Amino acid sequence: MKGLTLCRIAGVCGGIYKGNEADLEKEITAVTTDSRRAEPGCLFAAIRGGRADGHDFIPAVHAAGALCALSERELPEAKGNYIQVESTLEALKALAEYYLAALQIPVVGITGSVGKTSTKEMIAAVLAQKYRVLKTAGNFNNELGLPLTIFRLREEHEIAVLEMGINHFGEMHVLAQIARPDTCVITNIGECHLEFLGDRDGVLRAKSEIFDFLRPDGHIILNGDDDKLAAVGEVKGIRPLFFGIGRDNAVYADCIEACGLDGVSCRIHTEQGEFTARIPIPGIHMVQNALAGTAVGLQYGLTTEQIRAGIESLRPVDGRSHIIHTEHYTLIDDCYNANPISMRASLQVLQDGIGRRVAILGDMGELGPETEQLHRETGEFAGGLDIDLCVCVGPLCRHLADGILAVNPEMAVVCLDNLESLLRRLPELLQENDTVLVKASHFMHFERLVGQLKEM
Repeated sequence: MKGLTLCRIAGVCGGIYKGNEADLEKEITAVTTDSRRAEPGCLFAAIRGGRADGHDFIPAVHAAGALCALSERELPEAKGNYIQVESTLEALKALAEYYLAALQIPVVGITGSVGKTSTKEMIAAVLAQKYRVLKTAGNFNNELGLPLTIFRLREEHEIAVLEMGINHFGEMHVLAQIARPDTCVITNIGECHLEFLGDRDGVLRAKSEIFDFLRPDGHIILNGDDDKLAAVGEVKGIRPLFFGIGRDNAVYADCIEACGLDGVSCRIHTEQGEFTARIPIPGIHMVQNALAGTAVGLQYGLTTEQIRAGIESLRPVDGRSHIIHTEHYTLIDDCYNANPISMRASLQVLQDGIGRRVAILGDMGELGPETEQLHRETGEFAGGLDIDLCVCVGPLCRHLADGILAVNPEMAVVCLDNLESLLRRLPELLQENDTVLVKASHFMHFERLVGQLKEM
C-alpha cells in the first residue's frame, strides 16, 4: 500500500513502534481486523468487540506472516512487530484519512435514510463506464467499515464511491472527516433512526454533517422530490444539483413504465440531452437511483450513452430487491433492513409479481416513540394493495397487522411471534408459484428465512 510504511503508520497513529528496526521502512500489503484474513505483509488491527478481543489473536497473525499489529496493550511476549496506540479504532480512522488523501482520487460520498446501498451500486455502475472504481462492499459504511473500505484502495483506482451510514448526531461528521468527499449525494430524509435523531429535521441535521468536510470545488447532489432536501440552499458557496421525478429538477425522469419483476424503464432528461434506459431491478424507486447515478455521471464527464450503459449494467445485491427464482417460488429478497419508506417501496414491487402475492414482513427498528404508529401506518398502506397473504412476524408487526385489517378486513393476515415460529409454518403458508416478499429490519435475521426458502 503506497506510502504506508511502519514508520509512517506509527507517526500518523501517534503510536509507539516496538519491533524489528529493519522493518520500519517496509510498506504493508493490506489492513485487516479479521485474524482469519491475515496474510504475509499485512497490518492487523486488534479490535475489542462484544464477542471477542482481537488482541487475543495477535500471536496467530504474527505466525501467519503479518508485518505488524496495532495494539492497545503492551505485548512483552510478542514474537512480531506491533505499534501500541491509545485506541485502535481511532488509529484506523486517522490512518484511513491519511491514506485516502495521499492517493488523491475523487470521492463520492453517499448517505440518506433509504436506498444508500442501491444508489451506491448504481453510481458505481455508471462511473465504471469510464473509470476504475472502488465501492463500499456490503455494509462497511460506519466508523470501522469506512476505513476498511478505504484500505482496499490501490493506485490503479481512479475514483471511490463510499456509502456512509449513521444513526447518531456527530457520526457523519467523523465519517466526512475521513472521506473528505468531492461529491456529496443524499438520497432522502425519512423516518429512520428516530430513536436517536428525534424527527425528520433531526435526520436532516445529522445527514447534512456530510457537508462538513466537502471540498471547496465539490458537488452536492440531492433528491429534489424530498421536501427536506429540496429546501437546502447553497452550502459553502456550492449550489446543489437536484434530481427527481418532478420536472423542476435539473435531472428528471418521465415515461416511467414498470416491466414486472424484470425492472423498470424511463426516459431521463438532462442538460446534455435525454435518453431512455431500462433499469434491470424492479421498483419505481429505482428510477430515483438511476437519476442520482445520472447526476453524478454528468459531474464526472460521462456521456449520456455511457450513463445509459451503466444504468443497464446494474446487478442486484443480496438482501436488497434481489429477485430469486427457486424451483417453487419467486422471492423478492429485500431482507437486509427496513423502515417505513423502504417497506412501502418493497410492497409496491410485490404488486408486479405473478401468482399469489405474499408479503412476509418483520419488525422495523429504531423508530423512536412513534414506533407503534409507524408500523400501523405501514400496515394501512399495505391494506390498500393487492396482496393475497401478509405474514407479520414479531411484536411490533402486530401493529402493522392492525393497520392492514383496519383498511382491508378481508385480507388474509397471519401474525407470528418470532422467526422460529415462521420457519416451522412456512410449508403450510406458501403455495406453488407464489411471489414472496421478505422484508424486515436487520435484527430480525430474515436472511435465515431467505436461505430456507431457497431450499424448499
